[in-house]
Amino acid sequence: MSMLSVDRGSPKHRRLQIAGYVALAVLALAVPFLFGPFRVSQFTLVVIYAVAVLGLNLLVGYSGQISLGHGAFFAVGAYTSAILLDKTGLPYLLTIPAAGAVAFLAGFALGVPALRLRGLYLALVTLAVAIAAPVLIQRFESLTGGSQGLTVEQPKAPGWSGLADDQFLYVLCLLVAVPLFALAAGIVRRDIGRALIAMRDDETAARTMGIDLSTYKTRAFGLSAGYAGVAGGLFTFANGFVAPESFTLVVSFSFLAAVVVGGLATVAGALFGALFIVFVPVYAQDVDQALSGVIYGATLIVCMYVFRSGVMGLLRKGFGKVVEVRGSTSGRNDDEVQEVAVAGAGRSAGADSGGVRP
Repeated sequence: MSMLSVDRGSPKHRRLQIAGYVALAVLALAVPFLFGPFRVSQFTLVVIYAVAVLGLNLLVGYSGQISLGHGAFFAVGAYTSAILLDKTGLPYLLTIPAAGAVAFLAGFALGVPALRLRGLYLALVTLAVAIAAPVLIQRFESLTGGSQGLTVEQPKAPGWSGLADDQFLYVLCLLVAVPLFALAAGIVRRDIGRALIAMRDDETAARTMGIDLSTYKTRAFGLSAGYAGVAGGLFTFANGFVAPESFTLVVSFSFLAAVVVGGLATVAGALFGALFIVFVPVYAQDVDQALSGVIYGATLIVCMYVFRSGVMGLLRKGFGKVVEVRGSTSGRNDDEVQEVAVAGAGRSAGADSGGVRP
């Protein structure tokens, strides 16, 4: 029995949502003032990784396509930003959309040949991309600096801001991340999100309902890679240096682990997953530096057993015991709710593409 019951979309429900958003905003803005420079730099990495993990979750969690190569798109964004800063002197803020655009094109290009692949075969192709990325970076030494990498100047806090450089960098990354999270939340709640879920659950049924699988698959790949590219550009700001060894397979696997830990097909889960991959390895080294990898792996396994549906799944269960949100899906089981979502996606996509309607 829940302590409080509200109707979905009611004024009370909206007030609860607004209160939650305000509390989250206050907490996020208070972080750089509550901790020292080193800890603030870690939280800056959390924000950056959360953007990349969110993009991967749009691909894996919502569209059902697996990728083991998102570290490569992360590298594309990072090097795009670094090269523009080093070679052209472009203002650093303008390098972020450029990094996202280049990574989007790379992801879209990979999505086209990947249309005929599924499951393990698609995973192997993306894995090959992740393996090849550091090698290709070293080959173009005149542009990328080769194995020596590129060093760029980090953004400095304006005098009028009253912020230290580490605080300014955190706020800058946060200001970039918030619209991207809002965009992702809007996408998954609308027809595009329902079409992706329908495609993930049953491609044959989705095709029958008029959903253009090739269009949605390539766009999902491109959008996901674009998020990783933006995160890579921000990583260049935070690190001030990029080199091939910064984008090994570990990065791709860490992003995938963060998706699972935070919760598949969730938007906020990206933040919890990013917290995991930033802080757990640090604490593991504090416990025993020689066994840090073992401790990190054991912690990941324990999380998989305890948080079967990720941290967001656990939080939803806890929140449901406190607040019951009654909506249009009350009284239906999960299968019926899913049928409604899939049917809605099919009708919308069919109207747009002239496909067969159910």
